[in-house]
Amino acid sequence: MLLIPMDTEGQKNHLKAYGITYWMLQKQQKVQWLLNYRGGSFLLPDGDLVRKECQIRGVSFEVLSDNQAQSILTNINSPSQNQEAVILEKAPKIAVYSPKDNMPWDDAVTMVLTYAEIPYITLYDEEVLEDKLALYDWLHLHHEDFTGQYGKFYGSYRTASWYIEGKRMAEERAKKLGYDKVSEQKSAVAEKIRAYVIGGGFMFAMCSATDSFDIALAAKDVDICEPMFDGDASSPSYQSRLDYTRTFAFTNFTLERNPSQYEFSSIDMTRKRRIPKESDYFSLMEFSAKWDPVPTMLTQNHTSLVKGFMGQTTAFEAVEVKPTVMVLGECKLNGEARYIHGIKGKGFFTFYGGHDPEDYQHRVGDPKTELELHPTSPGYRLILNNVLFPAARKKKQKT
Repeated sequence: MLLIPMDTEGQKNHLKAYGITYWMLQKQQKVQWLLNYRGGSFLLPDGDLVRKECQIRGVSFEVLSDNQAQSILTNINSPSQNQEAVILEKAPKIAVYSPKDNMPWDDAVTMVLTYAEIPYITLYDEEVLEDKLALYDWLHLHHEDFTGQYGKFYGSYRTASWYIEGKRMAEERAKKLGYDKVSEQKSAVAEKIRAYVIGGGFMFAMCSATDSFDIALAAKDVDICEPMFDGDASSPSYQSRLDYTRTFAFTNFTLERNPSQYEFSSIDMTRKRRIPKESDYFSLMEFSAKWDPVPTMLTQNHTSLVKGFMGQTTAFEAVEVKPTVMVLGECKLNGEARYIHGIKGKGFFTFYGGHDPEDYQHRVGDPKTELELHPTSPGYRLILNNVLFPAARKKKQKT
């Protein structure tokens, strides 16, 4: 057997290690994910081909005898150990919801998928509305605004060529798809994604795709857009008409009415933060690997303390997270949830605050992060945990 260690000492490229695991699944080989064992290591069948692939990709590995492998599994199985061996069976089909045109920012998920050499396809509104989501096991929502307010960039960027062109293209796309307004078309997309998750899909969202998605669900059939966004006035008293029962993760939030304010609602903690960069960390929660394997999978890492990073939506107001949603990572100093997970119908969702785990304050137009410089990034590992999660053999949760 081959062990791919995922602790600090044993692994020199954590991110590409996920790619090796995915590569094995593509070859119809089962892999065991050893939860809480040396940072969430992987145990796979040995062979010259996989050894060579690890060497090519710069992934550390250890060759184990059958007896050594069995000894590790026996120890993991002991009731005294907060560990578990989860079988990964099938390479999940991955889709990224992202516009075809180039926007002046990069996306952490597509960057890490590319770096880890995990294949994905890109789709957007047309494919979602044509019910193409059913073809995929895992969906990532790129930096996106589902409310039809063009990312609330109006205050700072309304004269920028990329903003003007993006607005024009969005309006053109909405009309082509049969909608009078971009907000109505984006609402229809959000509803399709909601149905995809309820039907059994896995959705992962970062930055503004998290709160803007829930806001769009709560504001179904309510006009929350001011005239500069959609050409007419918003609905009177729209705040009181929000339906929080329709959302995935958030409740009792207040929308930001000012169109010039770079903020959607009270969900986001960006403007409420008083944490200096050098002490901005969040801690990962610890779960029972045997009783709660899902949150345990999603929090596998070689450290329990992860560097904070900002975004349009940096973190979530803890009191506005629904009690049915699990907080996987939090910053207690600021009363904020950074990384949350929940079940909706037959499916799952994970929301991760911030834009780029290795770029503290990524701004519009900044150069993209070179992941070759961050091969052991704990913040990026959390993304890849979510990518592998749909590959796990489903077990009924005991709690």
